[in-house]
Amino acid sequence: MNVLEKDIRFLKGVGENRERLFKKLGIKKAEDLLWHIPRKYLDYSKLKKIRELCNGEIESFVAKVAGKPVEIETKSVKIIKIPVEDSTGVVTTVWFNQDYIKNVLKEGEIFCFSGKIERKGFYIEVKNPEFEKYDQHLLHTGRIVPVYNSTEGLSQKVIRNIVNNLLQQVDGALIDIIPPYIRQKYNLSEINFAIKNIHFPENKLSLELARKRLVFEEFYLLQLSLLLLKENIEKNEGLKIENAQSSLKEFEKLLPFELTEAQKRVLAEIAQDLESTKQMNRLIQGDVGCGKTVVALASAYATIKAGYQVALMAPTEVLALQHYNECKKYFGNKFNVRLLIGSTPKKEKEIILKEIEHGLCKMVIGTHALIQDEVKFKNLGLAITDEQHRFGVIQRVELTKKGSSPNILVMTATPIPRTLSLVLYGDLDISIIDQLPPGRKKILTYAVDESFRQRVYNFIKKQLDEGRQVYWICPLIEESETLNAKSAVEFAKSLKEGFFKDYNIGCLHGKLSVKERDKILNDFKDGYIHILVSTTVVEVGINVPNATVMVIENAERFGLAQLHQLRGRVGRGEHQSYCILFNQSDSEIAKKRMIAITRSQNGFEIAEMDLKLRGPGDLFGTKQHGVMNFKVADIINDMDILKQARIAAEETIRLNLVDNKLLEKINKQFYNNIENIGL
Repeated sequence: MNVLEKDIRFLKGVGENRERLFKKLGIKKAEDLLWHIPRKYLDYSKLKKIRELCNGEIESFVAKVAGKPVEIETKSVKIIKIPVEDSTGVVTTVWFNQDYIKNVLKEGEIFCFSGKIERKGFYIEVKNPEFEKYDQHLLHTGRIVPVYNSTEGLSQKVIRNIVNNLLQQVDGALIDIIPPYIRQKYNLSEINFAIKNIHFPENKLSLELARKRLVFEEFYLLQLSLLLLKENIEKNEGLKIENAQSSLKEFEKLLPFELTEAQKRVLAEIAQDLESTKQMNRLIQGDVGCGKTVVALASAYATIKAGYQVALMAPTEVLALQHYNECKKYFGNKFNVRLLIGSTPKKEKEIILKEIEHGLCKMVIGTHALIQDEVKFKNLGLAITDEQHRFGVIQRVELTKKGSSPNILVMTATPIPRTLSLVLYGDLDISIIDQLPPGRKKILTYAVDESFRQRVYNFIKKQLDEGRQVYWICPLIEESETLNAKSAVEFAKSLKEGFFKDYNIGCLHGKLSVKERDKILNDFKDGYIHILVSTTVVEVGINVPNATVMVIENAERFGLAQLHQLRGRVGRGEHQSYCILFNQSDSEIAKKRMIAITRSQNGFEIAEMDLKLRGPGDLFGTKQHGVMNFKVADIINDMDILKQARIAAEETIRLNLVDNKLLEKINKQFYNNIENIGL
């Protein structure tokens, strides 16, 4: 049996009790432990003489036990002091409640110690230092020492010893899956060297080389998996949409407004895709309000005219309904368009399913209800997914399985920096709508502190009295004892009982049922609710042109990209719109964020800044959706390696270097978990 496939319990030093603790850390097999990468390192590599030890510094030294233990006992603690020496001086080692130490540090034996030095004149002591015998291979002192994520009952020493035992068993036996040509070209260390030195680096250079190799491998495998996915799609003979160009022009004439140059450019790219025999696999990326939906509907129009069906999947029922209404507005009664969502009544749903199966329904708009087994299309020609970061790749693939190689169009209103889009959308061709429709007014944005609250309230009252509506965002649903942040529920109550008692206030949050949420949103759209207090559930696609003020409480708790998304809910009508950010933090990063959001309205600029300030896991305001969890790689700090890995992956496919061991690794590591590739 391959050592790496062994259950963790059977590794030297583990056993049943420690197996339970390792499993808490997600470590079930030997291979998991091998990839349990240290979270940081302590540099104990410089061994000093005792006379060279500096006060307050963490130092390493070799010394001989120079005397018997001295024990001092109080009510609460037992202290043991043991002197150690070298040719230049003496250090007193001090141990608290560690009775075993007097049987370990035996007089005359030599140990290596690492710990924080305290000097008082000629007296030197070190409390509870790391130590180990000097006549053995050093793991815990006198070297660069790994520190691992752990759990109670599993000490760093224990983890190091077990990892070291495993490394000795697999030494030289790991198979390098990166082709030699790629390794040589990108100066990558060999896998056995990399694994050994990521755990127990010989020196700083070895650690650097090991880390580079492992970061590269993670990015390389991901890029290869996405490129192979893309290649497979491109091998599929797509549905050729006859006369796509002229159908798109025909749709353009139906519109009551002129398309922007950016929209026209993207439609030309789509027309080229639709008229080719290759399956379209395209992402439309654009800022809030740039007009992506119209472009998607134009593609749908051309597909239906050619005799095929279209499916549009949105992440929420509210957004699906919005798309449905927009579709009806532009298509009129030309085609049978249906809405299929979780709350669709059973009888109506049965009728819709039959219409889809027999080809009578030309376009269906819905939520993930569209990927259920019971939905069967007669001839699906185009699968559109909106707000891609809400879905994983699996859900996108499931929708496309509803037809025979339908064309694929994905829309996202979240501008994503190019480097990050390689990770998220490496399997898609990307079109960018980088222009807003003319006449769209800039949203005036202000970051304020608590001292401005009354002025803000007066301003909002004036807007309400002029007939406008207001979004008011709070980051939490209920009061939290640990975070000083406003809760939507409590805050809505305080507004209703206080300054805004004469206005209708609705409260929207994730714990409401779909039915309750939709009623509140529809009441807001219809103007019955004047102030909508909400958590971030309004960030995706909701369109209320009469809403002109967006107030965000605890703005410092949101990422820039998310603040920009929220701001995009206003500024959709003829009236001037405003975004007011209440910032409760004095931290430098919060200040930088507030300056950035008040100065820029460009989503791509903001996404770049957000990536630098917060990191990819936070880019959409929540860690749960985060980018694929890399073991070693860091998308922010390792962008250069990501770019290299992308080029290397392209070369690997071009030069036909993908062999069975590489495919096996990709299948094991990525295709089994490919839903994680989306945000």
